[in-house]
Amino acid sequence: MQEHALACFLMLYELVSLIELTQSCRGESRLSLYVYGSSLFPLLPVVRTPRRSLTPVHPGNMSSTKMNRRSQRAAVATAAVGVAATAALLAPGATVGFAAAPASLRTVAASTQGLAMGPSAAVAAPVVADAGSMAAMSAGIAGAALAAGAFSRSQAVKRQGKAKAVQLAAVRESVVNDTATAVETECINAIRFLAVDAINKSNSGHPGAPMGQAPIGYLLFAEEMNYNPEDSKWANRDRFVLSSGHGCMLQYSLLHLAGYKSVSIDDIKQFRQWGSKTPGHPENFETDGIEVTTGPLGMGISNAVGLAAAEAHLAAVYNKPGMPLIDHYCYTIAGDGCMQEGITHESASLAGHLGLGKLIAFYDDNGITIDGHTDLSFTEDVGKRFEAYGWQVLTVLDGNTDVAGLRDAIKQAKACTDKPTLIKVKTIIGYGSPNKADTHDIHGAALGKDEADATRGQLGWKHGEFEVPQQAYDVFRGHAAKGASKQAEWNKMWAEYQQKEPELAAQFKRACMDRKLPDGWADSLPKLTPEDKGKATRLHSQDCINALANVLPEFMGGSADLAPSNMTLMKCTGNFLKGSYAERNFRFGIREFGMAAMCNAMSLDKTGIIPYCATFTIFSDYMRSAIRMAALSQAGTIFVTTHDSIAVGEDGPTHQPIETITSLRMIPDLTVMRPADGNETAGAYKYAVERSKNESRPTFMAFSRQALPNLPNSSIENTFKGAYAVIECADPEVILIGTGSEVHVCVNAAKEGLAGKKVRVVSMPSWEVFRAQPASYKDALLPKNVPTLSVEAAVTMGWGEWAGAFVGIDCFGASAPGQTCLDNFGFTSANVASCAIRCIAGERGALSNGSQGKH
Repeated sequence: MQEHALACFLMLYELVSLIELTQSCRGESRLSLYVYGSSLFPLLPVVRTPRRSLTPVHPGNMSSTKMNRRSQRAAVATAAVGVAATAALLAPGATVGFAAAPASLRTVAASTQGLAMGPSAAVAAPVVADAGSMAAMSAGIAGAALAAGAFSRSQAVKRQGKAKAVQLAAVRESVVNDTATAVETECINAIRFLAVDAINKSNSGHPGAPMGQAPIGYLLFAEEMNYNPEDSKWANRDRFVLSSGHGCMLQYSLLHLAGYKSVSIDDIKQFRQWGSKTPGHPENFETDGIEVTTGPLGMGISNAVGLAAAEAHLAAVYNKPGMPLIDHYCYTIAGDGCMQEGITHESASLAGHLGLGKLIAFYDDNGITIDGHTDLSFTEDVGKRFEAYGWQVLTVLDGNTDVAGLRDAIKQAKACTDKPTLIKVKTIIGYGSPNKADTHDIHGAALGKDEADATRGQLGWKHGEFEVPQQAYDVFRGHAAKGASKQAEWNKMWAEYQQKEPELAAQFKRACMDRKLPDGWADSLPKLTPEDKGKATRLHSQDCINALANVLPEFMGGSADLAPSNMTLMKCTGNFLKGSYAERNFRFGIREFGMAAMCNAMSLDKTGIIPYCATFTIFSDYMRSAIRMAALSQAGTIFVTTHDSIAVGEDGPTHQPIETITSLRMIPDLTVMRPADGNETAGAYKYAVERSKNESRPTFMAFSRQALPNLPNSSIENTFKGAYAVIECADPEVILIGTGSEVHVCVNAAKEGLAGKKVRVVSMPSWEVFRAQPASYKDALLPKNVPTLSVEAAVTMGWGEWAGAFVGIDCFGASAPGQTCLDNFGFTSANVASCAIRCIAGERGALSNGSQGKH
């Protein structure tokens, strides 16, 4: 007893910790303190907070008091009663919960349900019973001090040198209702340890996010989502996007558990290895079941907005009473990094404006980034921000164990049909890791064997590496089987739909299911002759867009607040807005980056949509990452840009693209088109539409602001060659290659300044298309033994692939009328002819680089 008294005395000074904790929760409707134990230590007090797990005050950690087992038990028992007494005293209405091994302490009420955290023998009991003489007030207060003090020591967080008060969490109902069941816990931990083991084996990856996000993933793939692993292209499947793509082992674990053949256990073991189906970030072109490629933070949640927009449009067009062909949700998980990226602001703002009620986003609010705690750089109220966007915002205070709370939040999200929902989920990064949880150490590095073993012990996971209990497989695959049944029901509805709505059904089958273009669609594109009046290629683009809009109901898109300049409005349809989702003109606002990411997702939705988005050529820099991702992820987005050179004029060098087009040509698998007249514009659109629909590949088009004449020999067919002769001659002395607005300058130079010379003029609307032609055609058009001069109002870099001498602009432009800029920077027929003569004489390199125009 002397030892026990000494322990109580030593712990008394920490009573203030519990007082501070309890006082901080005054005003909470329900304050809950929890206690749990095992057969060895019958009753262990714990306190639950928004960011912390149910961590016990373990008597084994009290070595300084030299207590024997009986003294330890007595101290813990008094701690339990003390917690009850102190909580009742300082926070009226508080609830004290317990978990204890059966019969380990007779004062605990009958158990009801297994507790997810703590010793495996633990069971839950709702209230404290009479503890008898053991519950003397002095011992009770000392016990309360023990509970609060030890908890405070184990959970204290110091950020930027300031200790922050730990606030107790207001919980939903009781231990029974807000803690995962044993089966749920097993499924959740299966996700966690597949991630831990795979990342450990590869010694590379990000384990923290999947360990914290596992309960969300469990609910989506084992309860909420409709999907069929046997048919990942089912039109009415629910979509899932992991915006925090670095945590991709979460998604791979879920796909494996759900039964996707693309992710076997061997694939899990080959995480981040050469040739594996489990690369370092989710790749839709590599792994079946991945909707979109994510990695650059914020890209995924923006993709999710595009997927939700696609759902809204298709539902508005095709759904009929009793026959909802399209009726699904898009779920996404985003982290702190996603919330900091500007693209998230762009897309989330638009989603709120559009009222996309089928979009449900989980914000994994774990407070950690690579640098450390987010307090270093990120203190805004994300929930208030999204409310301002027009979203419904819900909060789950304990995303680590409160499965019921997550489930209820999803239910509330689905009940809100006129707004997207953000569910702000408080989690611990690396949940369950005794030494690395809630630190940046677990963000981007493997746990290592010792910490993985310790985590197994902490979470009670008794299975070996890559070992998954059959029960977990049964749960996930049982739900996947329900998804297959849902698809079978959908197929029956589809059969009925074809009988009752034959015209719409035929369109849906062609455009959305078969994803084919209609017969004769390209006949709608304009065809011009040199006699037709010339105009800016952006106006030819407008003609093509409106021609396509009439024959392709799946063709949709818009501009980043530049529709009157880009000339991208479709006249046969209205604006895609809240309440008019069946329309096809998107008003993206000044959100280039978000716009491009949304369009990428609309293409990757696998419902046959052909999306286009538009801005000035120079502002493609704002969306460059999304353009690159379109090429990488095989998205069939058509990027329409106008004002493609220094001919922009008065707006000056801030708006005049110099290096832009050349830099875009460097992106693999992106086709860049710079048409020179109406026929080449029509050819560019035919190419882009076919590439989008048939190959799911992107095309970037750059159109002129100024009027251009229609060229001889131009045609849709010649555009498909990438380069062709506009003015032909046998055995040329020099070849002039032009693109876009500079082709007619080359034509005039050949006719005027080079009269008497044998000149071939070549239009090259696309490097990439020409590069793909047979060598025989390329060698015949551009013989290597003939001097060749390229002419383009852009940097000369890269032209060495096709020519030996160049006319270009390797400096920034100037503010002046467009033609004045062209003249002063050397894009005149006279200067081109002069440079061509020098080229014939043997000069090579940049013969005119715009430097003469600087002033």
